[in-house]
Amino acid sequence: MQTIVTGGAGFIGRNLVARLNEKGNDDIIIVDNLGTSEKWKNLVGLNFNDYIDKSDFIKRIANNEFFNIDAIFHLGACSATTELDSNYLMNNNYQYTRKLCEWSLRNSAKFIYASSAATYGDGNQGYDDDTSKIQKLEPLNMYGFSKHLFDLTALKEGYFNSIAGLKYFNVYGPHECHKGNMRSLINKSYPVIKDTGKVKLFKSHHPDYQDGEQLRDFVYVKDAVKQTIYFYENMDVSGLYNCGTGNARSWNDLIKALFNAMNIEPNIEYIDMPENLKGKYQYFTEANMAKIRSTGFEHKFMSIEDGVKDYVETYLGKL
Repeated sequence: MQTIVTGGAGFIGRNLVARLNEKGNDDIIIVDNLGTSEKWKNLVGLNFNDYIDKSDFIKRIANNEFFNIDAIFHLGACSATTELDSNYLMNNNYQYTRKLCEWSLRNSAKFIYASSAATYGDGNQGYDDDTSKIQKLEPLNMYGFSKHLFDLTALKEGYFNSIAGLKYFNVYGPHECHKGNMRSLINKSYPVIKDTGKVKLFKSHHPDYQDGEQLRDFVYVKDAVKQTIYFYENMDVSGLYNCGTGNARSWNDLIKALFNAMNIEPNIEYIDMPENLKGKYQYFTEANMAKIRSTGFEHKFMSIEDGVKDYVETYLGKL
C-alpha cells in the first residue's frame, strides 16, 4: 500500500511526510507544484517513492491510474487569505478537493484533508466544529469560502461518515519559509529582531482589545501533524475537526516568546492596520477541542513558549 500526500513539499505536508518517515512509512507519493519557488528544498532529506506534479496527478486520478492507495492526505491548496482570483480558488481549493475525495471513496482510501479556521469568519458563530452548525458560518474572505464550500459539500453528501477534515488554526514552525507573506509572524520576525532588535505589530481597532492583545489559537506544526496522522492511525475516526490548542494567546505573548527564545529584551512598535484588512480581521480565534478529544485523542499540545523555543533552536537559529 502507498500513501499520497498532496502539498507534500509545502509547510504542513513536508512535516507530515517527515513524521511518516519516522514511523517507518517510506511508501509515499508526493504531489505538489514546485514552479520557480524554493519549495523544492523542503523535499531534501525525505524518503518517498515518487514525486508527481499537481497537473499530471489530477489527470492520472481521472484516468484511474493509481492502485493500492491506503490514504490521501490532501494538504495542497492555495493558502493565501488575500488571494482575489475567485475562479482560481474555486478550482484549486474546492473542485480539486472534491475530485480527490470522490476518488478516495470509490477506491477505499482514507481521505484526510485540510480545511481552515478561516471558515469561521469573524467568530460570531463561535469555533465549534459540530457539523450541524457549519451552515451558519460566514467566512470573511474568498479563501475561507472556498474551504467552507467543500466542508458543506462533504456534509450534504455524507462524506464525513468516512473522511476526515481538519480546520487548522494558526500553524507555525519549520519549513514555512517558501510561503512568502503567508509565513507565520515568528518566521517573519526572527530575522528582523536579529537585525534591528525590535518588531512591529498591528494596533487594535477594536475597543475590546488593546494593541497587540488580539487573540489567536497558535499551534506548533509538530502538534498539528500529530493530530493529522491520528486519523491515519485510527481509520475508523472520521468527521470534521478543529486543529488548534484550545488556548487562545495574544500576539504580544507570541512575540515575547520569540524575544525570550532569542535572549533579547522585547521591543515592540505598534502600527496601524492596512485599510484592506480592517473589515476582514479576526480579533479572536480559539479552537473548541472537545470533539477530537472525545474520540480518544489525548495528545498534549505545546505552549507557545515551548513551541517557539523549539522552532528557534532546531530551525531558525540554524538558517
